[in-house]
Amino acid sequence: MANASGVDELTGAGDGMTDFESRLLNLLGLLLVQERTQTGQISLLGHAGFRSAEIAALLGTTRNTVSVALSNQRRRRRPKQGRKAKK
Repeated sequence: MANASGVDELTGAGDGMTDFESRLLNLLGLLLVQERTQTGQISLLGHAGFRSAEIAALLGTTRNTVSVALSNQRRRRRPKQGRKAKK
């Protein structure tokens, strides 16, 4: 793989296959078979352990967009706190 992409610069990839590249190849296989929205792609990559900057480079978006999407997903997964009724 060539080191020309922003993803390789983020991870410091050398000539050999890194752990990052191995995970990327596995995920690319999944992404090719399944239609996903950008939010779904961010979720999948986040669950696989990619950092916001890596996901942004892979998807061609900003780190802020990825961070907000991951934050929203975490917030939705949290159990809702019951509110006390006012008397």
